[in-house]
This record gives sequence, structure tokens and C-alpha cells, in this order.
Amino acid sequence: MYLEIDFNSDEAFYVQLCNQIIMGIATSRLREGDALPSVRQLAGEIGINMHTVNKVYTILRQEGYIRLDRRTGAVVAVDTDRMHALEEMKRELLVTLAKGSCRNISREDVHQLIDEIYEEYT
Repeated sequence: MYLEIDFNSDEAFYVQLCNQIIMGIATSRLREGDALPSVRQLAGEIGINMHTVNKVYTILRQEGYIRLDRRTGAVVAVDTDRMHALEEMKRELLVTLAKGSCRNISREDVHQLIDEIYEEYT
């Protein structure tokens, strides 16, 4: 698995790592049942603190992207609760779309952008 942290970014390391793993799942680079590296292994590979990786795995577990098991470690296990996922997406989109509206981004622009992004996942 290839993950990279931008040490010059203003975005927190744990956010970068969470987003990269979610993107990996969405693009099928990571599939249901795939094992993720151990906390220690991943921290060593990308050069960040083990506590940061542990936080990432905890967040991803809470959000339903992985499951954690003491014997098998972190495994991709996408939550299939569609209604919960839709509600979460709606909450996130409300703010994103409000920001776009404040910047005069049209509905058509938003739809085109969504279509472009969605094509990457299908």
C-alpha cells in the first residue's frame, strides 16, 4: 500500500492519512477484507508517530471503513449501513455547497464536478 504524507501541508497528518485510505477504498486500491499495515509498520514506513496512525485507525473504525481486531489488526470492512452513510454525506455536503454558493458556483458546475469525481470511483 502506497501512502504519502505531505509534511509541508497545513492539513494535519492524521487527516491526510485518513483521506488517503478512504480514497484507496473508493478507488478499489483497497478492497473489503484487505489487511492494513500494523500501526508500528505504517508509522515507520511514512515517518510519522505511532499515536497518529493509531488515531487514524480509530477514526476509520468509528466511521465504518475498517474493523480492528487484536489478532488480525486493521482490515478494510466498509460499513454497509447506506442510510447512515447518506445522512453523513448530506451533513458534509450542506457546508460544502453553502461555501460554493457563496462563491457563485452554479448548480451545473457542481453537477459536472461530481460527475468528474464519481467517474474515478466506478
